[in-house]
Amino acid sequence: MSIAEFVTQLDGDRRRLLRSIEGLSDGEMRAVPAVGDWSVRDVLGHIAAWEWEAVKAVGQVLDWHPGRGYDRDHAEDLEQFEQLRVQRPAPAVGLRLGAHMSIAGGVSKALERGQSIGCQAIQIFTRNQRQWKSKPLAPEEIERFHRIQAQTAIGPVVAHDSYLINLGSPDDRMWDKSLRAYTLELQHCQALGIPYLVMHPGSHLGSGEEAGMRRVATALDQAHGAAPGAAVMTLLETTAGQGTNLGHRFEHLATIRAMVQEPGRVGICFDTCHVFAAGYDMRSPETYASTMAELDRIVGLEWLHCLHLNDCKKGLGDRVDRHEHIGQGAMGLEPFRLLINDPRLAGLPGLLETPKGPDMLEDVENLRVLRSLLERQHQVQD
Repeated sequence: MSIAEFVTQLDGDRRRLLRSIEGLSDGEMRAVPAVGDWSVRDVLGHIAAWEWEAVKAVGQVLDWHPGRGYDRDHAEDLEQFEQLRVQRPAPAVGLRLGAHMSIAGGVSKALERGQSIGCQAIQIFTRNQRQWKSKPLAPEEIERFHRIQAQTAIGPVVAHDSYLINLGSPDDRMWDKSLRAYTLELQHCQALGIPYLVMHPGSHLGSGEEAGMRRVATALDQAHGAAPGAAVMTLLETTAGQGTNLGHRFEHLATIRAMVQEPGRVGICFDTCHVFAAGYDMRSPETYASTMAELDRIVGLEWLHCLHLNDCKKGLGDRVDRHEHIGQGAMGLEPFRLLINDPRLAGLPGLLETPKGPDMLEDVENLRVLRSLLERQHQVQD
């Protein structure tokens, strides 16, 4: 495809999309479930921003710049894209909010459940997390998962590994069992196109933190080696620090990443309840800034790819993992307001793991509370 054809196709795609929504009322434009809180106009703003980036790249090849023309074909098309950029700037966005969804009835059902309560992102188990053995994912269920994700536009989908897994165990039999299970879950994620697999770093069970972290790193190397070049990233989750659990200090996460052979395949998941229970305060702008600065210094915010949004039943530093509804625990609303409006976290999945019943009304309320904390300057505008 020539440069001129590329620019023409971009313009044609934009025009067809605009024509497809002609005549829709503002209410109808807000009612599209596939884009969550975004209206169609908001989506068009992002499309326009992407188109403009593409056009700027073309312009560099053609030695074209905004504000002055050039004597090649399609100058008019490029000028129109500049006008589109001015008319529809990309809106600021916060976290991609959602919750952990049940996979009862099949992994694709989690997407339908998430869509029903307005999730932008979700977390799932890829198998029954209470059992070591699991059935292979059926090809038709994998296809259905991909199809429904495309229809709902929910993303990213994040997976969480089974709580039975302990890659830090000093017991060889348990470690081998955990390694096989974790490797299988990586393969499930790869088949489903899930980019992140969250895991608790495990427990050293008395062998000591250094020995436990080395066991985790060795296991990750073997699991990643079984799926070379896979697009799935392991996310080490911050923990509350109960018992001999690893991960309650940011240094644990940094050390494990430094120990693995491919640190680029290992990121982190920030659980608000766990971090608070581990002793990191976030209840004021000052303590929030301090905690995030420490995370950035020790691990690097560029490796943060997911947040679990949970209030905490217990107090600061109690090292007890008990999730509470947003604003109803010891943390209060302020940490969540600060997270929601932190521009460094924009676009990351922010996922609830709070208690709920089968009707998920608790998720609906917690999501409402979180969205109410988004400050005016960060809200998406029509």
